[in-house]
Amino acid sequence: MTNKYMYFVANWKMYGNLSSLNTLDKVIKFSKSKEIKRGRLIYCPPNTLISSFSKKFRNCQIGIGGQNCHESKNYGAHTGFVNCHMLKNIGAHFVIIGHSENREKGESDKLINQKIKSALEAKLKVIFCIGETLNEKRKKKTYSILSKQIKTGLKNIKNKSNIFLAYEPVWAIGSGIIPKPQDLLKTVKFIKNKFKDRSTKVLYGGSVNPQNITNLREINNIDGFLIGGASQNAKKFIDIVKKTYT
Repeated sequence: MTNKYMYFVANWKMYGNLSSLNTLDKVIKFSKSKEIKRGRLIYCPPNTLISSFSKKFRNCQIGIGGQNCHESKNYGAHTGFVNCHMLKNIGAHFVIIGHSENREKGESDKLINQKIKSALEAKLKVIFCIGETLNEKRKKKTYSILSKQIKTGLKNIKNKSNIFLAYEPVWAIGSGIIPKPQDLLKTVKFIKNKFKDRSTKVLYGGSVNPQNITNLREINNIDGFLIGGASQNAKKFIDIVKKTYT
């Protein structure tokens, strides 16, 4: 990898409880070692664990993020939701927005745009997920879908320095299948070319694991990885980071 820093985002989804904190000791030790090189670790646990994770990581450089947020900037009658100011208050510095699992439940590009604006106002860094479905891929609509998601999702947002793009092809998530190296290289280049600032960071997500990371690391324009299931296992997560550099 040629990038100055690589970002490894652990998306725990709807898994974990207080006993899960014990599994983090190995990762904390690893984060303080020379083995991590230029890696930057970020954990996005369920909202119920953000505060506990924040305290657990107090003496190390591991970042904390939420997995989603409500679009409202203010408190309100939104039962079951939390906004970005609430996430910030309990220790989050990042938030994942636009994940395909939430898009599938009805999140529109317009709603995602509102959430991103709210997150940036709360001084959170945004991990903005984009990606095409298998049907869209087969119809060769990948680039047009990504263009629409980026254009609408980032509408009227001038300063994009605190936004990470996470390319997650929907057909790859949980399938064990990853894009062909040449396709992924072209897609990441396409995404980066959408921005005047070529330093925009683009992560890849979708079935990232210790086995396929040796292929993914060869894509030298990727700035890191959004990791789902494999990140819930400390050994697998550490292996992914190590194998990125070896």
